[in-house]
Amino acid sequence: MFSKIDHIEIEASDADEMADFLKTLGYEEVRTTEHHGTSYELQPADWEGPIIELHTVEGEETPGINHIAFATDDIEDVTQTLKDEGVDQVSDPYHVEKTGRTITNFRDPDGRRFQAVSSEE
Repeated sequence: MFSKIDHIEIEASDADEMADFLKTLGYEEVRTTEHHGTSYELQPADWEGPIIELHTVEGEETPGINHIAFATDDIEDVTQTLKDEGVDQVSDPYHVEKTGRTITNFRDPDGRRFQAVSSEE
């Protein structure tokens, strides 16, 4: 169903500061967007690993992990499988222009958000 973790989104108290911190750990910036204010996507420079997406908390959000996104080649099939299996709050796939991903959101039994994503890349 899934091939790898596509990205992990972290809501930081200061996304600029967190991006700089990850760069000291060997991450490099892949993309900056205006998704959730200013959002950074960073990936490890020298090893295989998921993208870390960062944005600064807003409103009632709190710093922490917002969601984990799993990559898939067939978002429609995965979405239907999740619905057939009775997974909570499965959304229909929708495209996010700024990131180039098509996303289906769903919740685990404790209510945490997960995503299935298909990328244009």
